[in-house]
Amino acid sequence: MGELNGLPGYPFSIIGHPVANNDDAILREKAQAAVKEIVPLLTARKG
Repeated sequence: MGELNGLPGYPFSIIGHPVANNDDAILREKAQAAVKEIVPLLTARKG
């Protein structure tokens, strides 16, 4: 998607599917895993 929008190499996090049928514990695990990937993407400085 990044390349299609003119941003090749744009970093992103992937959350595994399905999501709709997951219970709270599984959703929490998926969210925690995503946060571990997302925080560095949002806070990394490129110089």
